[in-house]
Amino acid sequence: MEKTTSVLMAGVGGQGIILASDILSEVMLDAGFDVKKSEIHGMAQRGGSVSSHIRFGKEVYSPTIPRGDADFLICFEKLELMRWLDYCNADTRVIVNDLELNPPMVNLGEAEYPRALFDETIKKFKNLTLVPASKTALDLGNIRAANVVMIGIFSNFFDVDESLWLDKILGKLPKKLHDLNRKAFSEGRKLA
Repeated sequence: MEKTTSVLMAGVGGQGIILASDILSEVMLDAGFDVKKSEIHGMAQRGGSVSSHIRFGKEVYSPTIPRGDADFLICFEKLELMRWLDYCNADTRVIVNDLELNPPMVNLGEAEYPRALFDETIKKFKNLTLVPASKTALDLGNIRAANVVMIGIFSNFFDVDESLWLDKILGKLPKKLHDLNRKAFSEGRKLA
């Protein structure tokens, strides 16, 4: 791979974005790529936005993705698509978890969740996939495995052995969560 691949992962605090970006970074590093990563936690503990830039290729000089240059935008919640639109271009492959988490203004009754805006925005992308990652994880027994479902989906876009993905996923989690996350990864691969 001569070109640097730029992946932007975004979601809300507590969804496992940082863990997912750590796993992706380690997989690509072990697959032989130069990898750079940058993350922003912000108000993560209060449900704020969390993002991570991951770039990998033969030689990578910067961890941050220039605006309009993302090859992949992986959103763990629907509204994150709106927040990161300016990092996309006509060819950006967008993967969005079909999950709505109400912003504070919606919870306070001062606004409505902008479903119509989201529905209109997704029409602009030729490579957008809306996936039931949270529902899949919940069906497996733990919604917190949605990040691993998302990794499973993403893993289909690269010629990296499945065992390497699983090795990195399981290496980051306690043994009691291994079975659940094996299943979550497998279900994610099927969703793609």
